[in-house]
Amino acid sequence: MLVPPKLGASWEGFALEEVIRQNGADEDEVYFWAVHHQAELDLLIVRGGQKLGFEFEYGSTPGMTSSLGRAYELLAPDNITVVYPGDKDYRLADNIWVRGLKGYLA
Repeated sequence: MLVPPKLGASWEGFALEEVIRQNGADEDEVYFWAVHHQAELDLLIVRGGQKLGFEFEYGSTPGMTSSLGRAYELLAPDNITVVYPGDKDYRLADNIWVRGLKGYLA
């Protein structure tokens, strides 16, 4: 099967915008967060003392990564959600979940 080389990045950008819209986040509440060579989150929504982290993966079965664990350790967010194009939701660790985009937006 041929897959366009930019499909993953395109899907991740689309999903990020949809999650921002779903959460009703303003532009001053959304961030990309990274620690040089240690961890990153594609999206961090900070609103009224609440921190919601998001990672976007164009894959079929996202798993736990050291980057997710480190992000959780350093930021202490309320939760981190890994959003992917699948339809199964499952837990990776305490307060770290994988959710399909369609289910998240429902």
